[in-house]
Amino acid sequence: NRQREQEGEAPLLIDQIPMDDPATFALLKRCATTAVFQLESRGMKDLIKRLQPDDFEEIVALVALFRPGPLQSGMVDDFIRRKHDRSERVDYLHPSLEPILKPTYGVILYQEQVMQIAQVLSGYTLGAADLLRRAMGKKKPKEMAKQRSVFMSGAVAKGVAERVATRIFDLIEKFAGYGFNKSHSAAYALLSYQTAWLKAHYPAAFMAAVLSSDMDHTDKVVTLIDECKEMELTVEPPDINASDYAFSVWGTASIRYGLGAIKGVGRAAVESLLAERDSHGPFSDLDDLCHRCDLQKTNRRVLDALLRAGALDCFGVNRATLSARLPESIQGAEQMARAQAAGQSDFFGLDEPAAVTASQAKPELVEVPDWSEARRLAGERDTLGLYLTGHPINAFEADLKHLTHGRIIDLVSAEPVVSQGGQGRGNFNGGREVTVAGLVLDMRRRGRRISLTLDDRSARIEVTLFDDVFQQYRNIVVKDAILVVDGRLAYDDFIGGWRVTAKQIMDIDQAREKFAGRIVLRWPENTPGGAFVEQLKATLKPYRNGHCGVAVQYRGASAQARLKLGDDWCVRPTRELIIRLQDLVGRDGLRIIYPPRKQHAIDL
Repeated sequence: NRQREQEGEAPLLIDQIPMDDPATFALLKRCATTAVFQLESRGMKDLIKRLQPDDFEEIVALVALFRPGPLQSGMVDDFIRRKHDRSERVDYLHPSLEPILKPTYGVILYQEQVMQIAQVLSGYTLGAADLLRRAMGKKKPKEMAKQRSVFMSGAVAKGVAERVATRIFDLIEKFAGYGFNKSHSAAYALLSYQTAWLKAHYPAAFMAAVLSSDMDHTDKVVTLIDECKEMELTVEPPDINASDYAFSVWGTASIRYGLGAIKGVGRAAVESLLAERDSHGPFSDLDDLCHRCDLQKTNRRVLDALLRAGALDCFGVNRATLSARLPESIQGAEQMARAQAAGQSDFFGLDEPAAVTASQAKPELVEVPDWSEARRLAGERDTLGLYLTGHPINAFEADLKHLTHGRIIDLVSAEPVVSQGGQGRGNFNGGREVTVAGLVLDMRRRGRRISLTLDDRSARIEVTLFDDVFQQYRNIVVKDAILVVDGRLAYDDFIGGWRVTAKQIMDIDQAREKFAGRIVLRWPENTPGGAFVEQLKATLKPYRNGHCGVAVQYRGASAQARLKLGDDWCVRPTRELIIRLQDLVGRDGLRIIYPPRKQHAIDL
């Protein structure tokens, strides 16, 4: 309603939205139901994908069908097949039951249908029909035998053949374990439809509200932010001068991260900061923040969490400099607070307290080199539960071009090949051998298998490890590791996507050490030859006796050359060596050359 007010529209009355909205049903049919009440689980999405609901009645049916009884009894398959296959004959059991069972394609789905059948076919009163419903729920043999006798007598008296009446009661008795109260299902379905409508028409406001409601559950926040990306909504980093306590709408297609969702930052601290900001304007820099905040509520731990989460980036200083400055800023603020307290306690003004102003307590800012991307992202992961301003795999993109057969997006966006005979979308002729890499986002055990979710920033893919493979590589298969996986790619109908069954796994460091052919270094400009050679020698020496050659590219004012070091200086290209060499020649001054690997055909 805040958004509608800004746009000059009347407040939204949720109970007056149209119940046949095309955009809402389009959202449901494409299974974009994350955060939609009752419809967001993987199993429910699979059911929606198969059913493709066209009206509100079918949403009611969805809620009733998604339970163990209907799923295991075959009712769900009957319902879906009869909906989509016009040639499928729908058996209403008796002509008088067609009005009752037509909305559910002849399937007895609701308890209310049982009561209606008993009324229409056997002359039950409403009270007697409710007794039948209760007897079904209790599943007591004696009570059901009594009800069978009453039902049969009434049906035969109304001209129904005994054989037909027996068959119908047998189905009702079987249904006893699966029936659901339609009024309950309709109430759930109404909330499902309303939340789907809000998501379809006010995506940013809806997702900001959902994120705010789950902001204390980091895993849920991560899932919802992923959904924002799918919806092409930008989640802006937290900002001490722009964020509210909760997530908030920021523009037409953006959401601003809430300060209250930062780990280690409590509600009291945030409310104190927001009150100060609202009263006296934005904070100008770190010193201003420390002098104006209540250091009893916003202590060093809170300030450090805000800093590492990126909430202080608005000050225009890198995080390493802010971190180095933080102790001085807090100390200066504490000195000023003590001086002010001393002045207030001098009731008669007999002592003239030393005047300490913010400018006098503010030492000169000394900038230091920024943190590495890995350290910056680790801080975000610690405080936000996710990587918000980058991805750990970025540092290895150049390597992965040579170590894999392409980005995950190129695999998961392909159309599956239907096998001859048409049995199964994903037969895929047994699959194809591929090498894929990504960050391990999630690990789950499913019986004797482990399922990983790999993310390479372009997309995600599920990787299955059978127990023998997992035991072989369990020391490196951990959450947040970057893995290179050789395996078989095939389409999985159950998950509705591509899956890799792993055969061999390496972490990124092992893969680089195994496959790197040569390290090429660029001679730093304005560096004396003797000094550079000695530094290079000292850096390479601990990593000698490897298979990876080293070359140095020199470019001067009057000459240029590429110098290949002797075989005695072949090294093991470990992560530690790469970091040390980058410190010596700069990140842009190092390049790793990989010999061509045998490429498997990925004929999708």
